[in-house]
Amino acid sequence: MASKSSDAGPSTSTDSSELSAAARRAERMKKLRDLHLRRNEARKLNHAEVVEEDKRSKLPSNFEAKRKRAEWELDDQKKRKARGEDYDRIKLLDISAEDAERWEKKKKKKNPDQGFAGYEQAGLRQYQRLTKQMKPDMERYEDVKQRIGEDMYPTVDTLPQHEYKDTEAGIDRMVNDLEKQIDKRNKYSRRRAYNDEEDISYINERNMKFNKKLERFYGQYTTEIKQNLERGTAV
Repeated sequence: MASKSSDAGPSTSTDSSELSAAARRAERMKKLRDLHLRRNEARKLNHAEVVEEDKRSKLPSNFEAKRKRAEWELDDQKKRKARGEDYDRIKLLDISAEDAERWEKKKKKKNPDQGFAGYEQAGLRQYQRLTKQMKPDMERYEDVKQRIGEDMYPTVDTLPQHEYKDTEAGIDRMVNDLEKQIDKRNKYSRRRAYNDEEDISYINERNMKFNKKLERFYGQYTTEIKQNLERGTAV
């Protein structure tokens, strides 16, 4: 009996030591997993902070003041509409005639019509003209802003997760403007009037354009030759 008890003693101590080693190993692995999770979380937070800082650095210096001004005007407009007041009319009452005239002169000076300077400038003027005709729907803007959150101002790191659908009024406005452009383009023609007294030296319209191009570049050198051929005195 004594020998049996003595044999059971070392095996029990060995099993308990193995269990303690396994428990310590499991505890270390748990701590390691926790450290990995914390490191990944810190990495995500740092990346988000870097993106936000880069976004703030690219904004204009007066962006915050403009944003507060726009929020104040929107809040004031909602309060006046709730009281049944005409916001635009009351706002105009606070503007004197001198200020209105000065702003009108500044607006004309800021965007003068310089005529056709290039297709890029013409496209820019058309874009400005179209955007001035648009009246933004601030209530719908705020609704979309609340719905999609930070994705309202996308960056290079933003994924298009929200499906945006244009309104029927916006589509109708675009169609009407395109139809007006087509009608205006059809009424305007660059085709020159035909001159009955001009000498016919061509066989079709394409040959006429080519002859005019030759005359523009080499006419001063071939005038005498042409006159001699017409008189019949060419050598």
